[in-house]
Amino acid sequence: MRLVSLGMILSLVGCATEAEGPFQVGDEVYQDQAVFVESGNRCAMELTDQQVDDIDLRLKEDGVDFAHRSAVPTGGVVNVYFHVLHKNNQGNLTQQEVDDQMAVLNAAYAGTGWSFNLVSTDWTNRRQAFNMSYGSATEGRVKSHLRQGTGDDLNIYTANPGGGLLGWATFPWDYQANPTDDGVVILYSSIPGGSAAPYDEGDTLVHEVGHWMGLYHTFQGGCGSPGDEVADTPPEASAAFGCPQGRDTCNGGGNDPIENFMDYSEDACMLEFTSDQDARIDLMFASYRFGN
Repeated sequence: MRLVSLGMILSLVGCATEAEGPFQVGDEVYQDQAVFVESGNRCAMELTDQQVDDIDLRLKEDGVDFAHRSAVPTGGVVNVYFHVLHKNNQGNLTQQEVDDQMAVLNAAYAGTGWSFNLVSTDWTNRRQAFNMSYGSATEGRVKSHLRQGTGDDLNIYTANPGGGLLGWATFPWDYQANPTDDGVVILYSSIPGGSAAPYDEGDTLVHEVGHWMGLYHTFQGGCGSPGDEVADTPPEASAAFGCPQGRDTCNGGGNDPIENFMDYSEDACMLEFTSDQDARIDLMFASYRFGN
């Protein structure tokens, strides 16, 4: 059952919770929450239109066609290897905290038929690893040393990447070219009960795993077609922050999908994946992860 906070209750009755004034994530302080979201540091997986076009070409070359897909497995169990990077007591998560994060992950994906089985947790007490940044040589070394399993196994790393970054992931179509890089990295304080409020209910991991399963941000491509390439997520001109009920940034497209896990809303506002997102996850997992 999904954990419910007071913030979630407020968001469901239409209260936006946008933070005004100085806004801190990890070690970074921003002018306000809007500036943080506009920085792109909510997630490192923001793509240009050209990058999406290149990915679409790659999918076509691989014969992966969402519009004319054949029947693929719907759901399954993903084995998880959880790697806690820490610097002495900072970031030194307990097994209970890891279990709480896994419970949030499983609750979020329950409606898709996918579940996540925690196989093992390990701890690495090394300052440089704990502070690894996105795309750095340190990240490569850490993953090369710690990563376990194959393409259909999920490796999660908790760290303190700095720069206000909450997390990043690899996409399924990238696994074959660089298998040791595969996985998800999140800010350690974004776990349930962490200090990265209002991103402290565990949905950063849910969001990043969405990328790992093949989903784009709901605001990918703005109001233009094909957007995030999922038909049942209304187009969205830009990332949402807070929980702005009734926000509508694209004429004629319907209200923005602010409660979708692939937007940038606060954790208390994130509640759902759509049926077409579920179908895309199934297709991408079957095409690039299953049995690899």
